[in-house]
Amino acid sequence: MIGKLNSKYLLIGLLLIFVVGIVVACGEKKEEASQEAGVADTSKEVIEIQWWHAMGGALGERVNDIAVKFNESQDKYKVVPVYKGNYTETMTAAIAAFRAREAPHIVQVFEVGTYSMMLSGAIKPIHELMAESGLPFNQDDYIQPVITYYTNADGKMMSMPFNSSTPVMYYNKTAFEKAGLDPNKPPKTWEEVEEYARKLKEAGYCGFTTTWQSWVMLENFSAWHNVPFATKENGFKGLDAELTINGDLQVRHIQQLADWHKEGLFKYGGRRSEAGDLFINQEVAMIFGSSAGLASYKANIKDWEFGVAPLPYWSDVEGAPQNSIIGGASLWVFDGHSEEEYKAIAEFMNFLSSPELQFWWHKETGYVPITKAAYELAKQKGYYEEEPFQEIAIQQLMNKEPTENSKGIRLGNFVQIRDVINDELEYVWNGEKTAEQALNDAVKRGNELLREFERTHKK
Repeated sequence: MIGKLNSKYLLIGLLLIFVVGIVVACGEKKEEASQEAGVADTSKEVIEIQWWHAMGGALGERVNDIAVKFNESQDKYKVVPVYKGNYTETMTAAIAAFRAREAPHIVQVFEVGTYSMMLSGAIKPIHELMAESGLPFNQDDYIQPVITYYTNADGKMMSMPFNSSTPVMYYNKTAFEKAGLDPNKPPKTWEEVEEYARKLKEAGYCGFTTTWQSWVMLENFSAWHNVPFATKENGFKGLDAELTINGDLQVRHIQQLADWHKEGLFKYGGRRSEAGDLFINQEVAMIFGSSAGLASYKANIKDWEFGVAPLPYWSDVEGAPQNSIIGGASLWVFDGHSEEEYKAIAEFMNFLSSPELQFWWHKETGYVPITKAAYELAKQKGYYEEEPFQEIAIQQLMNKEPTENSKGIRLGNFVQIRDVINDELEYVWNGEKTAEQALNDAVKRGNELLREFERTHKK
């Protein structure tokens, strides 16, 4: 009887041990699940920053790389880049989103939208953002010709320069050799451009073309020759500025281009960057375009050699060349976000300005570095000995101390004004108007847009 009882209690004990084991195991599983849920909950607490941008293709991939680099550098914030179309589409979408109270945190806006953004009442200035963040920030660390475009009347930065470029000249070395020209001596003056273009035409090429004709052939042309694009220091000193692009030098230059176009020395290739295909396909031997076009030409030109040179200038213009001005875009921060989100944005802006990131961006894209430290880092690493073309844009921007004619352009409705200029220049290339007629009409139409902007934004 006792043996049977012991067996009974032994069985009960074993059952209890088994049950307890199951309970413990279930408890451990529950704890693991709870911990996993805790991790998931923590990930939800990561502050997400929406960054709307206008960079497609290879440049869009580099933007995504920046976000990945930043996100992997820390675990508190996550930047999410979103492509919103071209520059105009991105800016329009962002303003519309702000009005609907659904604005992104950061938006990339091209330089001609600067004044509209500054006066929109929709943004939080970068100098305020960085001051509130407590992070190190000194405007003197940035390259002056770059940040001048994005500072207010007090000289304080309103947006963060991002992709900054300036126009340069690309030329087909192989075509030069075929035409009997020295491939290591590109033309320095417009007089030489004409001479070279004639020889290139004889060798079977059109002489040259340009991308972004307003930016290159009027905006930068004016700065490079130290003549005003508009009154009031190109708009920096007041909303009541008026266009002066029908000055003697600008009229002379555009008429000369028209004459060359008629002769077949110059070929018009489109308002934006479409003319790049004419260069890649060797229809033209020289092209004027963004320094950031270097990456595209490297990727697409395989069977012949090209070079890069500074912009040409008219040799009879006293003091020329002066300095070129930037194009590209900057990053604007929208108002109306939380303190925690602004801290995240400030950390991202600090990351963007780091010498290492800026050097990487400079190498990958052809855009100029925005800080002196990044430029010095590139020189210390011997980068310009390997890639001398990459330094031309920076040297051009810093060729001379900027004047009131060459520090940049700040005009309201500038996006629409560029459209007007493009309209009028196309009339010139088509032979429908002389340069003087077209530029006079561009001034008249452009000034109407300036007065409209002044009425809307005048206090």
